[in-house]
Order: sequence, then structure tokens, then C-alpha cells
Amino acid sequence: MLATKCAMAMLVAVVLLFAVIGATNKSKNSATKKYSAAEIKRGGYIINAVGACNDCHTPHVMTPQGPAPDMSRMLSGAPENEMVADLPVGNTSGSWMAAVSADMTAWGGPWGVSFSANLSPDSATGIGSWTESMFIAAIRNGKYWGSGRDLLPPMPWQTYRNMSDNDLGEMFAYLQSIKPVKNVVPAPIPPKH
Repeated sequence: MLATKCAMAMLVAVVLLFAVIGATNKSKNSATKKYSAAEIKRGGYIINAVGACNDCHTPHVMTPQGPAPDMSRMLSGAPENEMVADLPVGNTSGSWMAAVSADMTAWGGPWGVSFSANLSPDSATGIGSWTESMFIAAIRNGKYWGSGRDLLPPMPWQTYRNMSDNDLGEMFAYLQSIKPVKNVVPAPIPPKH
């Protein structure tokens, strides 16, 4: 219990540190770039129709037709109060490779447990302090912040990295235009071996 509280405190401290760094970088980089309505619209098309980003980055709720994205929390990532104690961490047995949380934002498997990132433009908990170049580097390199920890499954960055800089820039433009949602996503949980 104490270890979990310490880990959460460290995560909040790291998020705040990166927000400050990001805000500093924002003033020095192209984050002040103005995007056209056409760029934002095309970015929305890529995010929503092609990239299927809401499938993992928007928490789902159960409906009579099955799970559906809760668009009031659009692209806000795994909820900070996510309960994942029963997700498999480490080696799975039988014919199953992975399991997903009920809201479809946390995934457990041989890599541990990964949580979908907050892609909303909230500057403290999402990508609001990122620059377009940071976003492109994250997708190209498979690294959070473009040079941080690995992006974990099921994020298909290996496919998305083949998109053009223009496509990725328009995706970023759209993400910067949506409603910011404050949500501190839990840190990944390493596998148990």
C-alpha cells in the first residue's frame, strides 16, 4: 500500500515536471503554430476514421449494444482511479496473450500492464504542453515524449510511424483542438517474473 502511494506521488511529480519542461519548450518551439480549419478537420478524420484512437484512448461504458466510447471523456486515456489488480501481469497461460480492462483503456500481458495515454490538450495531464515535433517523434520512435519510455502494446506505433509528417501534424492539430480533460493516467506496471 505504501509502495503504491509512493509510486503515485512519484508519477504526479514526474507529470508536473514534464508539464513545466513542456511549457518551457512550448514557448521556444512551434507549439504556437496556428492550424487551419482544414488541417484540424483532416486530423479529426485520421484520428476518428482511420486511426481508431477512441478505441483505446477513450474510456468505454457498457451499453445494450456492448462497450461504447464515453465521449464526455474523449481521448482522456485510462482513468486515474483505474482498478487493474486482476489484470494478468507477466506471462499469461493457455491460449490468451492479453486481457483488457472493462473500460478498454488498460491492457495486461507479458509486457506488464499498459494504460492508454491522455491525448487531450490538458497541459498538466495530457499533451497540451507538447509540440508538434514531440508528437511526431513519439510516433516515429515509439517513445513517450518522443524520447522517454517505450510506448507499450497495444499502441500500434510501428504502423502509425509510416504516416507522413503532414498526416501526423494534422492529427496533432486536431488533438490540440478538442476539449482538454484533466486525468493523470497511471504509470505502466512492469511484468511479474
